Amino acid sequence: MRAGLVQLTVSDDPVANLPDTRARIRQAADGGAGFVLTPEVTNCVSLSRRRQNEVLAHEEDDATLAALRDEAAACGVWLLIGSLALKTDDPQGRFANRSFLIGPDGAITARYDKIHMFDVALSETETFRESEGYRPGDRAVVAETPFAKIGLSVCYDLRFAYLYRALAQAGAQILTVPSAFSPASGPAHWEPLLRARAIETGAYVLAPAQTGTHQASQGKQRRTHGHSLAVGPWGEVLADGGTEPGVSFVDLDMEAVNEARRRIPALTHDRPFAGP
Repeated sequence: MRAGLVQLTVSDDPVANLPDTRARIRQAADGGAGFVLTPEVTNCVSLSRRRQNEVLAHEEDDATLAALRDEAAACGVWLLIGSLALKTDDPQGRFANRSFLIGPDGAITARYDKIHMFDVALSETETFRESEGYRPGDRAVVAETPFAKIGLSVCYDLRFAYLYRALAQAGAQILTVPSAFSPASGPAHWEPLLRARAIETGAYVLAPAQTGTHQASQGKQRRTHGHSLAVGPWGEVLADGGTEPGVSFVDLDMEAVNEARRRIPALTHDRPFAGP
């Protein structure tokens, strides 16, 4: 199976973002990818809750989701929509950061709501409180496809190794980490963390990313790190998308997963312990 990792620089206008996203998915399919992945918040990157309330929709009304389901069917590919920012019925008015796995018939095969919220102070000028705008998910998800079992995650989840261990122990052979990673931490943390998750689990790690400076009609512009990465089950970087929008390709072989886990069967070596 060939995978195509789509790297985007989306704005805070979902309607304006959609044509380029569809074109990149077609580019990936034309390049031979049967599994195409887009980044976190594929529909809208915004730091303004007011703007999000203006342009976001509930899942059943979301135009990006409907269009990308059609695109997956038209191209005949499996499509991971890394995530969409969506309205919910949360009593506090918070959104969902929801990843979707779409089958080649356009049907939704799996959904995953980001569990770990990005509540950090990276510097005096860069602070995020994702939990104020988004409600966290509470369920890990492994989806079965004809080519592999896929464990879903989103961005900040990457820092919580136990989630990926649980996904791998539930059978996941591919771990997806669609992201809009901060350039403040990206140069030091992005690649090492992705490689660590692959090494720990003996799984492929596929991480399509947002990149560059994101245009905003309201509020501050956001910047993201880019460097969509594909990491093999032995921890080797197989593809790096750099910092420009585009598509990175990688050929997946599930036998490599079996071989990595045979050589170091750490997923079967858990031991109970006391303390600390």
